[in-house]
Amino acid sequence: MDAMKTLFLNPPSYDDFDGGAGSRYQATREVWSFWYPTWLAYPAGLVPQARLLDAPPHGYTPEQTVAEAKNYEFVVVHTSTPSLKRDIRTAEAIKAANPDCIIAFVGGHPTARPEETLQLSEAIDIAARKEFDYSMAEVAFGKEWKTIGGISYRRNGTIHHNPDRPVLTNEELDRLPFVTEVYEKNLDYLKYNSPYCQYPYVSMYTGRGCPARCTFCLWPQVTQGHRYRVRSPENVYEEVAAMRAKFPKMKELFFDDDTFTADPARARKIAQLLKPLGITWSTNSRANVDYETLKVMKEGGLRLLVVGYESGNAEILKNIKKGVRLERARRFTRDCHELGILIHGTFILGLPGETRETIEESMRFAQEMDCETIQVSLASPYPGTELFEYVTNHGYLAVDPLLDEAGYQKCTVQYPHLSADEIYRSVERFYRSFYFRPRYIFKSVRKMLSSSEECKRLLKEGMQFLSTMRQRRVQLQRPTMTQA
Repeated sequence: MDAMKTLFLNPPSYDDFDGGAGSRYQATREVWSFWYPTWLAYPAGLVPQARLLDAPPHGYTPEQTVAEAKNYEFVVVHTSTPSLKRDIRTAEAIKAANPDCIIAFVGGHPTARPEETLQLSEAIDIAARKEFDYSMAEVAFGKEWKTIGGISYRRNGTIHHNPDRPVLTNEELDRLPFVTEVYEKNLDYLKYNSPYCQYPYVSMYTGRGCPARCTFCLWPQVTQGHRYRVRSPENVYEEVAAMRAKFPKMKELFFDDDTFTADPARARKIAQLLKPLGITWSTNSRANVDYETLKVMKEGGLRLLVVGYESGNAEILKNIKKGVRLERARRFTRDCHELGILIHGTFILGLPGETRETIEESMRFAQEMDCETIQVSLASPYPGTELFEYVTNHGYLAVDPLLDEAGYQKCTVQYPHLSADEIYRSVERFYRSFYFRPRYIFKSVRKMLSSSEECKRLLKEGMQFLSTMRQRRVQLQRPTMTQA
C-alpha cells in the first residue's frame, strides 16, 4: 500500500519564544541554540518519501511554511504547551489552504490532554499520544483510524480515544531507522548549535525513558515512561560509525537520552566500542555515576556531561524526588574534575520549597561545583507532571498555559513568600554570580588566549548572553502576566 504524501513539521517559531526544556525545539535561549527534531525524524524514516521540515533553524516564516505544507496530504505537527496556541494558528492556516489535508498534533501536550487539544481547533484531526512513531506511520499508510493504538481523533464531530499502544521494546528500538539518515536527507546540520557542544554537532538517542522520578520532568512522566529501554551497543556503534561520511565537519556527537548513564555497564560498553572511532561525544547524566564508569567513558571519547543539579538545597531536592544527595553530587563532580570531564550544570529556580535563601544557597553551590558552563531555568509546570498538579492544587500557578502566548518568557509559578517576578529576576543574578567571578573570568581568558577559534566563540556567546539579559529586563516591563 502506498503512503500518503506526508510532512513531519516542527512549526515556525516567533520572537522571544523559549519554552524551556519541555517545549518543542526552541529558537531563543541565552545563546544561539537549536536542537535536532529527533522525535519527528524517527517516524519520518518509517514513511517512504516523507519530508521532515524543521522550520525554526532553517528560517521558514509562517507564510513559507504554509506554502510548503499545503502540498501534503498528511501533516504531523510537533507541539508543546507553551507553543500550542501559535502552532494551532499554523495548523489552521494549512487547513485553510488545503481543507483535505489531515493534521495530527504530537508531543507532550497532546499526550497529557488529547481531548482538550482536539477541542481547541477543528483544524486538528488527530492527537497522538506518547511514542508516536508507528501510529503516525500507520495513519500515513491509510490504516483505519479506529484500529490504530495511541491516538485520539475527531470523526463526524465526535472525539474518539483509542487505547494506548505498548512502548517500544529494546528489540523494536534496534529496528527503527537511523535518525542520522533522516537528518542527512532533510536537514542542514550546520544550522544546529548547542552552547555546551562543539560546533557543529549532531545529536541522537540510544534509548528512551528514565528511571528517575523527578516531579518536574515532562518526558518520563508523560511520553517516554520510567523504564529505560535501550538500543544495543552494537546498533549504536553501527549508526555512529557511519556519521563521519554524513557530517564531515561534525566536531561532536551528543547522546540525548534523558539519562545515558542509567545503565553503567551499557554506557561502558558503548564507550569501549566508540574508542577506536576517535569521535568526541557528550551526553546527559545524573550526578551519581561511579568513578570507574566515568573513567571508561572518558577513555572512550567523552568530553562533557550535562548534569541536572537543579538546586543546592537538600529539602528542595527531596521535594522534587531528585534521588541524588548533595554530598553524592559533590563526590561525582570531584571525580569529573579529576578525570578532565567537563560539566554543563543545570539549575532550576522556583521549585517547591524555593525561598530567597534557597536561591542564594543554589548560587553558592553552583560556584562550588565550578562547572564549565551552567544553565539556569525557571520551573515550568507542564500538564501531566507532578509539579503541575502541585502548583495547581496549591494555587501557585502564575500563568494559565493555555492563555499565555509568550512562550513562557516569564516565570509561571509564584509562592506566598516569593513572587514570580522575584524568581524571574534571580535568573540573571544567578548567571552573574557564576560567570562574573574572577576565577571564571581568568579561566575564560586563558582559553581565549590558547585558541583563536575558542576566542571567537566565547566572545560571540558572551555578547549573545548579555543581549539576552537585557531583553529579560525589558520583558519585566511588559504588561502583567495573565493570572491563572
